[in-house]
Amino acid sequence: MRPVRTSVVTAAAAVAALTAVTGCADKSDAKSGGSADAIQVTATDTSCKLSKTDFPAGHVKFDIENKGSKVTEVYLLFPDDRIVAERENIGPGLKQQLTAEVKAGSYEVACKPGMKGDGIRQKVNVTGGTTAKRNPQLDTAVAEYRKYAQEQADETLPKVKVFTDAVRAGDLDAAKKAFAPSRLGWERTEPVAESFGDIDPKTDTREDGLEKGQKWTGWHRLEKSLWADGKIGQDEKDLATELDKDLADWQKRVGTAEITPTSMANGAKELLDEVATGKITGEEDRYSHTDLSDFKGNVEGAQKAYELLKPVASKNDAALTTELDKQFAALNTLLDKYRTDKNSYDFTAYDKVGAGDRKQLSDTVNALAEPLSKLAAAVTK
Repeated sequence: MRPVRTSVVTAAAAVAALTAVTGCADKSDAKSGGSADAIQVTATDTSCKLSKTDFPAGHVKFDIENKGSKVTEVYLLFPDDRIVAERENIGPGLKQQLTAEVKAGSYEVACKPGMKGDGIRQKVNVTGGTTAKRNPQLDTAVAEYRKYAQEQADETLPKVKVFTDAVRAGDLDAAKKAFAPSRLGWERTEPVAESFGDIDPKTDTREDGLEKGQKWTGWHRLEKSLWADGKIGQDEKDLATELDKDLADWQKRVGTAEITPTSMANGAKELLDEVATGKITGEEDRYSHTDLSDFKGNVEGAQKAYELLKPVASKNDAALTTELDKQFAALNTLLDKYRTDKNSYDFTAYDKVGAGDRKQLSDTVNALAEPLSKLAAAVTK
């Protein structure tokens, strides 16, 4: 889910983490001045300016700079608000690059200062141009990733039903036990779920991420009842049934998701950003402290996308894939320290993980996130 900060102290910590994640790429951008052929996106707290709003179809690069005072997000959206591509968690003063495969048509670019609301939008027109050339191996990667995303959704629903059945039965202990396993498939493929726009807010929003007037539903609303309140009432039972319904909708729609090689690569980076800004801080599962299970799901999803793209990326940038192999291995090895069985997702409760260990986890995530941010460019060379 997209993280929202709850306090000034938390915000400062999050921005520090984000700076670490993106720092290397930002320095590179500063030296090179960005891509000569890229569309410049300048985001502030009150504006979203593009260097051009008409451009040809194909592989489109955006050089994004946040000149505002708030953490922001930038999206390329279909007219119905489905997400074509996005870059989240861009701290004040930072730069990011985004590469997307775009077909001819009408779109909108949205900058979201504070990472809330509909954002400040600019209409863009993508002309016929040249269709993005694609290595046939990338078509195979997309097909396999689509299959993977559908399998994760299909496997999630029965696990969610174990959780929601326990809630409806009023069995507090059983519901707590089933909570983390019910989330793994979602966490592995979250960028696909988020691409629809309307499902994530209903299923995976934390209380501090609610929009004005939005009813709080989904996993984290139930998490609070189970751990913080220690009770299951009729409201919780109704919310369990609503969660079943919303996730069934997700399962049915996964097959319609717009998936491209660049969206896979960008999605892998987004999953690492999820870790850096939610799991590392302990904000994601703040009541249950099952953050490391979600953490592992995010890493697995990112690694799956990478492995499918690797045959092409390794031909285009062998040094990059060598580094990614090394950093994925290091992060997975570190995560294994927090579970006694490598085939289990029963991790140490995150409130038992000390500050020094959290920093080590953060540093290892950052070491992977920086090269992972270059994967989209590598598959479009």
